[in-house]
Amino acid sequence: MRKFFLISGLLSVAGVSFATNGDNLIGVSPASRGMGGIGVGMPVGPTDTIFRNPAWMSYYKGFNLSFGGILFMPHVKGKSNVTPMGPMNPPAEATSDAKVFVVPEVGIVHQINDKLTFGIGAFGVSGMGVDYRNKDPRLANMHTTLQFMRVIPALAYKVNDAISLSGALHLAYGSLDMGANMCQPFTTNCWNAGGGQSQTYGIGAQVGIAYNMGDFVFAGLTYQSPVEMKYKRVFDSNGDGRFEDLKLTQPQEFAFGVGVKPMQNFKIGMDIRWINWKNAKGYKEFQWKDQWVIGIGGEYKPTEKLALRAGYNYGKSPIRGGAKNLMNANNIPNFVAPFSDFNVAYFNLIGFPAVAEQHITLGLGYEFTKTFSVDIAYKHAFEKTVTATDNMGFGFVVQGKNAQDALSLGLNWKF
Repeated sequence: MRKFFLISGLLSVAGVSFATNGDNLIGVSPASRGMGGIGVGMPVGPTDTIFRNPAWMSYYKGFNLSFGGILFMPHVKGKSNVTPMGPMNPPAEATSDAKVFVVPEVGIVHQINDKLTFGIGAFGVSGMGVDYRNKDPRLANMHTTLQFMRVIPALAYKVNDAISLSGALHLAYGSLDMGANMCQPFTTNCWNAGGGQSQTYGIGAQVGIAYNMGDFVFAGLTYQSPVEMKYKRVFDSNGDGRFEDLKLTQPQEFAFGVGVKPMQNFKIGMDIRWINWKNAKGYKEFQWKDQWVIGIGGEYKPTEKLALRAGYNYGKSPIRGGAKNLMNANNIPNFVAPFSDFNVAYFNLIGFPAVAEQHITLGLGYEFTKTFSVDIAYKHAFEKTVTATDNMGFGFVVQGKNAQDALSLGLNWKF
C-alpha cells in the first residue's frame, strides 16, 4: 500500500499552482470541468462520480474505465515593498515561473450486480504554489508547492429505481514545500527557512445519496470528512536551524445539487458546495475563510455521438485583503515563532495566492464507437487581485494576482 501511494504521489507531481476553489480543483473529469464542476446533483460521467458523489455510480451499467489529465496554465503575479528595514518603493512585482503543469486522473466504475456498484479512482484534487526564485528580494525568494492527491475506493447501493446510497474512503497523499527567505525586523539577520519537500499521508471518508426521478429530475447530497495531514520538518520560523512541522488539514465539505433533463439530448444542473477552511488546522491559522461555491452547467447533444458542454463556477476567495495588524501574534500549529496578521497575509498572497473566484468552462464529448469515447474541456479563471496593507500607516503593501487557463482530456471505455 505504501508503494501504491508513492506511485500516486509521483503521478500528482504536477499539482503545483492549480488552485481554483481555494486550493481545490473545480472538478476532476473533463465532463464535469466542461460543465462548471458539477456532479453532486446529477450524473455527468462515471469517473467524476467517484470523487464528487459516489452514489451516482449506480447510474452506470457494466464496466467503465477512464484515463486522462489536465494541462494547467496558471498566470500568477506577486507584488511587495516589504524589507526588514521598512517599506521600499516602488514595490517589486514579478510573475511566478510556475507556469505549466499536468495533473493526471484515472478511474474505474464496475457494476457488480443490480444493487451494488464499485468504483476506484486516483485524482490530483488540490494544490497550489509559486516560484519567485532569482526575483527581487522583496518577494523573499518564495518557492512553494502543495500537492494533494486522493485515492478513492467507493461502493454504491441502489435502494430502488429512484434512490442510491454510497460510502467511500479517501486515502490521501500530500507533499508540501515552503521555501522562503525570512528576516528579523530591523536587522540583517536573514535565513533560508524552507526545509524542502515533505510528504505525508492521511485518510478521510465520504457518504452520498442520489435521487433520480425517471431520468428527468435529479438531486444529490454528499459529505466529505476532513483529512488531517502533518508535514514534518518543513519550515524554520525563527532561524534557529531546526525545521518545524506543520499541521495542514484538508477541510470538510458538504454539497447539494439538483439537475433536470427535459429532453433526451439536453440536461442542466447546479451544485452548491460549502468548504470549511476556517476550521481546518493550518488554514484556520492562516486566516482562510469558508467558501460557498456554486457551479452551473449544461450539456446539449446535437447528434447521438456529439455532446457540447458549458458552465460557470464561482467561489469567493478564502484569502481576504485589507489593513492587517502588523504587531499581533498568531500561533501556527507546531511553529515556534508567531506570525502577525500582516505576516500571514504576506505568506498567503506571495506564497499561496489561492484567490481565483470566477470561472467559465466549455467542453465536448464524442462517442467514436459504442465502447470508446473522448471528452475534452477548457476552463478560464478570470484574474483576481487581492491586496493587503499594514494598519499602522507605515506603508507596507503586499499583493497577489491569479488567473488561469486549463485544458482537460479524458479517454473513456465501457464494456
